[in-house]
This record gives sequence, C-alpha cells and structure tokens, in this order.
Amino acid sequence: MNKVVCLFLLLAFSAVGCAQKGREGLRPSEYKDSLSVVNAAWQIDSLDGFVLKRMHFDHKNCISSNQFVSVIEIAPSSQRRLAFTYEARRTPTSEHARRHDAVAAINGSYFDMAEHNPICFLRIDGVTLGENTPQKSDSVHRKYYQYGSLRLRNGRPRIFIPDSSRTAENILPDSNVMTAGPLLIWRGRLMPMRDDKTFVTGHHNRTAIGLMDDGTVLLVTVDGRTKESEGMSLQDFSLLLHYLGCRDALNLDGGGSTTMYVRGMPHSGLVNHPSDNGRYDFGGERGVSNCIIVK
Repeated sequence: MNKVVCLFLLLAFSAVGCAQKGREGLRPSEYKDSLSVVNAAWQIDSLDGFVLKRMHFDHKNCISSNQFVSVIEIAPSSQRRLAFTYEARRTPTSEHARRHDAVAAINGSYFDMAEHNPICFLRIDGVTLGENTPQKSDSVHRKYYQYGSLRLRNGRPRIFIPDSSRTAENILPDSNVMTAGPLLIWRGRLMPMRDDKTFVTGHHNRTAIGLMDDGTVLLVTVDGRTKESEGMSLQDFSLLLHYLGCRDALNLDGGGSTTMYVRGMPHSGLVNHPSDNGRYDFGGERGVSNCIIVK
C-alpha cells in the first residue's frame, strides 16, 4: 500500500474516531470536510529537513468556505529544531527568520501593537522577556488566550497546560517557553471554545502549532479576510488541525500577524498571504514581536 493511501486511511479513520475523542463526534458535513482536506491535491515541496504543503480550497470545499492553508511538517527523524525569537520593536516574521539564519518561520504569540512588547509569557534562553498581562478586574488569573504554553527541549516542542494563576510559568525549568492560546486540541480531544468572543467565533487568519502522535511537528497558517480565503473560527480551525492529524494543538497570534516564511521560496520567502494590507497578495506582512523559527 503506498504512502498516500496510508495517509488517507489514517486520517479518514481519525475523523471517524472523533466521536470518541471530540466534542460530540463529527457531523456529516464535518466528515465530508475531513475527506476534502485529506483528498486535496496539496502542493508539496520536500525541502531540507521538512516538508511544505499548501492548498487553496477555492470552491468553498474547506469547512464550507474558501481557504488558503499552509503547513510546515517536521518529521521526528529530522535534524531541524525550533527556536523562539524576540525583537524589541515589531519586525516582520521574514526578517526575524533572516536575522536568525532560519530556514522557516511563523509568527508567534500575542503582543501590544503600540508598545511592541509581548503580552503573554515569553522566555528565551533563560531570559524572561514577557509576562502574562492581567485582566482589568483580575490581576491574579490569566486571560483566556493565555491557557497554553509551548516548551522547547533541545528544540523539540511540548505543550503544557498552566493552571489559572497568571504567573504559573515562573516555576517551569525550561529555558525556552512561549505562552499563547487557547488550547485547541489536547490528547486527541477538541477543546470546548467560548462563544462570547468574536476573537473565537469570527472568521480570521489563524496560526497554530500542532503535534502528532509520532512526534511530527506541524506549523499551520490559514489566510483570512479576503474572498479568496475567508479565514476560520477557532472551532473550525480546531477541526482542520484534527483532520491534519494533530494530537495536541495550540493557537498562536493570528489576524494580520499570520505569516509563514520559508527560505528560498518566491515572494521573498512568503508562502502565505499576510493580510495587513487588506489584499490577497504578498505585500501585507505585519511587524510582530516574536516568532517560532526552524533552525
């Protein structure tokens, strides 16, 4: 049996198994979407130590909408490793990558657009660069988009669920920690989503990191805010990541920040369509505070 058929069967059975793992199991429309994602004619580029996959779903056949999805896939056998970057002034993701000699990058966690500083916990090489900002009426507990932390150990990611304390990350021994959220998938189960935040329910550009059962790392972006690529709610984004085979998945900053860079690709390395200019092209890259890079 060839590899493509094996992958199809694996993800199809994964979608069926969501009845045991997910919220209430897949509805018929969701099952159809899962097959659409698995059967799509992905553009696949096998690069040095990772694979880049891209697909433009242009007939409303990805969760009933037009979507442009980009995936960096890093196998557990790869020598490529992840790292975090930070710039004191907002800097485009592609420039983060070039300054740190990275082969690929995605935007990282949330930041203050005016002050440029991270608004979620960020530690790089043992130096704490950002703290979880408090809520206006509650300085003790963390905000809803701070309930997942990414820990790097020898460049390999692990997802950690902190408790409600805003300072829980301070006790972590890891030298590299990035907090974001919400957590989308945990141990195969799609996590419940709030329905009182347009950040959650609205269709926006999205960025996430996902981990598969075998240790494969997925870096995923979905473009948004154009007719060519509508963007997703977080519930729909969770389903997409589930269809892609993620066991665990953490949402990162999205919207106009959503960017994927791969060195050597056309358009100065941009492989998705950052939307800060309001157009479906490669001219809308936003400066961001921090990134996840592939070394």
